[in-house]
Amino acid sequence: MKFFNIALCILMAHIHVSAQVIYDEDKVPAYQLPGILESQSVSQWESDRRPELLRLFETTMYGRFPSQNITVSFEVTDTDPRALAGKAIRKNVVMSFSKGGKTVTADLLLYLPAGSSGPVPVFLGMNFYGNHTIQPDPGIPITQSFVLNSDEFNIRNNTATEASRGVRVGRWPVEQLIDRGYGLATIFYGDLDPDFDDGFQNGVHALLDKGDGFEPGELSAISAWSYGLSTAMDYLVTDTQVDAAHVAVIGHSRLGKAALWAGALDQRFSMVISNNSGCGGAALSRRRFGETVERINTQFPHWFCDAFTSFNNRENELPIDQHMLLALLAPRPVYVASAEEDQWADPRGEYLSLYHASEVYKCYGESGIGSDEMPGVNAPLRAGSMGYHIRTGAHDLTGYDWAQYLEFADYHWKRK
Repeated sequence: MKFFNIALCILMAHIHVSAQVIYDEDKVPAYQLPGILESQSVSQWESDRRPELLRLFETTMYGRFPSQNITVSFEVTDTDPRALAGKAIRKNVVMSFSKGGKTVTADLLLYLPAGSSGPVPVFLGMNFYGNHTIQPDPGIPITQSFVLNSDEFNIRNNTATEASRGVRVGRWPVEQLIDRGYGLATIFYGDLDPDFDDGFQNGVHALLDKGDGFEPGELSAISAWSYGLSTAMDYLVTDTQVDAAHVAVIGHSRLGKAALWAGALDQRFSMVISNNSGCGGAALSRRRFGETVERINTQFPHWFCDAFTSFNNRENELPIDQHMLLALLAPRPVYVASAEEDQWADPRGEYLSLYHASEVYKCYGESGIGSDEMPGVNAPLRAGSMGYHIRTGAHDLTGYDWAQYLEFADYHWKRK
């Protein structure tokens, strides 16, 4: 019951704080972004500057997950070759993380088009309420992990039930992806970290001890979620029905932050998509617009490493900012999406990160984003390997968003 109260208070505090913010672009302070490049050389970027920035993000913001002593194994526990009325193959893959006689498991749910003539590209992302919530399919196991309370989904006492089956189908248009020739892989993020501040005693963190060569202040939920995404990729490269050269990692909100960090660390992801990721994701911290570094560290102290709190109200002293994170994805295709009503996530700050990251993309011969003026609402922008849109509506992952991501993937993966 203690964990339930902690999680619910965190969730409600975030909603309350968001509702009280007055958004005023004129109040954005003067700031100067740290430079990304030391030269215009791709070789210097790849050998020196890129590794340096990765270390800065790790030590200053996202922390790390020390996985070196953890053994991972995969077991396909269920396969339905005629899912979605015969359109799809559905697989449930149990990812087991083991160390010192202890094991933590996470379910990877995978949908692939049935009857494909060869391996298919896949979108990989984490979900918020359990794999069983993305489709009403009774064959999907109901998560046994801690779930944040939600009256909307009839989830009680942190335990998911049959009543929550399929309630998030709107965020995960599985049939649409299948019809377009894409697969979808998803993991319940709570299997990796239950998303409340408990001193990292649960999820994969429970496997760690002092002998693993880390300081507690280095840990974070985002690093654990990113580790889970890379572990899922470890499985996908072994599945002969998956085109492992074309896997896009996608995330919404806090899981958009995790997707960006996973994409920066793991270059096997050939496309990275951030949906409404906001502060600590795609939005520039120095703008202090909507959710700030202090607010996010206060409400969600477990998301980032301890060092990040030292920059509360001191964003201009950060040695990094989020344009650098997006630059770490170069030259791979990257898409950032915002929502008009989601001012808490600072849509303009998300766009400007992409604009300033263009500096590195240009080193690779890409056009980059040519203007710091945002495109109109519902007017998607594609500039070489970079994509952006701001749509009508609020903080969510919608059908409109997915339509743009599919068009982007079609273009870059030459699906048309």
